[in-house]
Amino acid sequence: MLKTNELSAILTKLRKAYPHSSPPLNHRNAFELLISVILSAQCTDERVNQVTKTLFPEKTACTPEHILKLGEKRVKEIIHPTGYFNSKTKSVMGVAKALKYHEVPSNLEELTALPGVGRKTAQVVQAQWFHIPALPVDTHVHRVANRIGLVQTDQNRDKTERELKKIIPENKWIKLHFELIYHGRTICTARSPKCSSCPIFKECRWPKKTTF
Repeated sequence: MLKTNELSAILTKLRKAYPHSSPPLNHRNAFELLISVILSAQCTDERVNQVTKTLFPEKTACTPEHILKLGEKRVKEIIHPTGYFNSKTKSVMGVAKALKYHEVPSNLEELTALPGVGRKTAQVVQAQWFHIPALPVDTHVHRVANRIGLVQTDQNRDKTERELKKIIPENKWIKLHFELIYHGRTICTARSPKCSSCPIFKECRWPKKTTF
């Protein structure tokens, strides 16, 4: 386990390294964010942003009615580049039908009751749109948190979330979520991490850090 002063140093240095970290998925309302997060599974945010330029209306925010009007066939054609388009189309259409007469809920239980919406997706919407304290764990957050020694949870992302919430103050959850994502994309990458450029090299507990 990291010492208190080491944890404090990591949080401070990450905040300084990524002062302007912000939501990477383009959206104008909660519905667009929800759809974008669904599409982002096993896909880069950059590609999702390109796809949603076509999927969403140009001049107005997207609504469930717009998706339903496009229809399943057209939606599938548009989101094809994001991969897993059959299951994603099912989720997108399902969410649109479920929310046709309702607003996107902010409650975790109600969000995860929507088709194709898991805990991570729901928490991204909570954190990024409703500003509700949440700490979504995606592949970057999970990898970086385990690698640098914040947690030791192997492949269990739910456990990573629970353990992070035990040691990180609630008012820092959302910001840390963004910081770990950006750190994982730019420095602490899955392959060939740039350890020599890492702002938290000193505090990092990864045994292999000196080999990069």
